[in-house]
Parts: sequence; C-alpha cells; structure tokens
Amino acid sequence: MSLRFHEIAETYHRILNPFTEEQLMLLGEICHLNPSIKLLDLACGKAEMLCLWAQKYGLHGTGVDISSVFLESAKNRANELNVSDNLTFIQDDAGNYSPAARVYDIVSCIGATWIGNGLTGTIELMKPAVTPNGLLLIGEPYWIDTPPESAYEALGVKPNDYATLDITLNRLESSGLKLVEMVLANHCGWDRYEAPRWMAIDDFLRNNPNDPDASALNEWINNNRRAYLKYGRRYLGWGVFVLRLAH
Repeated sequence: MSLRFHEIAETYHRILNPFTEEQLMLLGEICHLNPSIKLLDLACGKAEMLCLWAQKYGLHGTGVDISSVFLESAKNRANELNVSDNLTFIQDDAGNYSPAARVYDIVSCIGATWIGNGLTGTIELMKPAVTPNGLLLIGEPYWIDTPPESAYEALGVKPNDYATLDITLNRLESSGLKLVEMVLANHCGWDRYEAPRWMAIDDFLRNNPNDPDASALNEWINNNRRAYLKYGRRYLGWGVFVLRLAH
C-alpha cells in the first residue's frame, strides 16, 4: 500500500489505529502522565495521541512522520486543542530518525513497526532514546488464533509477521523488555478503523474518477474490505503493549 493510498484511506480518521478514544485515554492513565513527561512518538500520523495527552496532562512531545499530509492535520489539531507550544512535529522517515540518547520518558511506535522492518527491529530503534526507568509503547497486531493459510495472502502478511499473544511476549522478552501493561483493541475499534476507509476511498473515487491511481485504489480497497470481513475481524487482534527495559 502506497503512502498516498494510506493518506486517502484515512481522510476521515483522527486515530490511525483500531483504538477508540476511550482506550487511548485509558492508555494515558496507565502511563501516569504529567507535565514533566517528555514523549517521542515515531510514525505519529495525525498525532491524535500526542494532542489529546498534551491537552489533558500537559506533557511535552515530539512526533515524527514521513507524511506531510498527516503532519498538517497534526498541526491543525494541536492548534485546535491549544497545545501547539507543547508539541514539535518533524517530517522524516521515523526508521532513520536519530533522537538524542536517553532523553524521553516515553518512546512510542503505535501500529507502525514497519519502520524497523518488524517488531524486533523497531524495538532496537526505540530503546536508545528512552530513559532507564521510562516506558516503551508499542502498538502491534497479533493473531487471536492461528488463521488458515489463505488468510496470509489475503491480508498481505507472512505467517511469521505476527504471532499469538504468548509468542509476542516471547519476542518482547527476547528483545530485553518487560511487559507491564497492555490495552487491546476490540471489534468496535477495528470496525471504526477499517470501515471509514471504505467510505473515504469511495468518496475520493466519486470525486476524482480520472485520477491515475483510481483503478489500483479501487482494487486495493475492494480486496481490503473482503479480507477484513473474511479473515481480519476473526483472526487479527491489535494492542498497545506497555514495556520497560529489563534491567
């Protein structure tokens, strides 16, 4: 999926993951946020998490994302919530971004572990930036149950890209992390992430029938919709894992 497809599909989203706003705020409570907290969010998207947490808790954050479209939305949202002074947005490939070492109380990558070519690689990108007693927040899919072979191609993933929760725990621990909390998505969150993409793309195609990507975009969303309803909603979970460095 190209970045442009991603930007079009998530036109109507504020949260670019299968999380409800209530779950996002619950995650903030779990992290015991306060105005002294400094947070780095890699692949921040439209930065709804940063904006809402800055508004409620007064924290200071930096969001890094490759998309100028998403960052424009992030800046507008920060202005809307009067938190622009608390937040810094940087347009960059989060996988190549080099933050100052041990500066941040929280380092997050919520649903974008592709920046490190998977979970393990992304953890290695994140660890150097977090304070010794800080938190890592990683949003990652997992298999609720092992899917049939036909699901992998339909969903566009390899069998080992994701794992069941217990094997995900093994991967986290093998990377030198301790799982201390988690918030898992539910069907409502998944539906509110997936279904608005169908509407956004349908609206775009109606308004831009001669767009050079129209055919490919239409094919992609048709396949996406069917794969979600046939396999994704049943087999694919998603959650944010709250982690500490294992000393």
